[in-house]
Amino acid sequence: MTFHLSRHTFATTVTLSNGVPIESVSKMLGHQSMRTTQIYAKVLDHKLSKDMELVAGRY
Repeated sequence: MTFHLSRHTFATTVTLSNGVPIESVSKMLGHQSMRTTQIYAKVLDHKLSKDMELVAGRY
C-alpha cells in the first residue's frame, strides 16, 4: 500500500463513508484547500444512497 493510496482510503472509506463532514476530513488531512481534499475523497454510491435516504425520510 502506498502513502497516496492510504490517504484516498482514509478520506473515502474511513471518514466520508461514516458521515464525517468533508470540512473535517480536510483538516484531518492537513489541507489548506477543500479542492485538495476533493482529489483524495471520492463519494461512493452507497454513501450517496444513504444521504438520499436521509433526505427522503424528512419529506
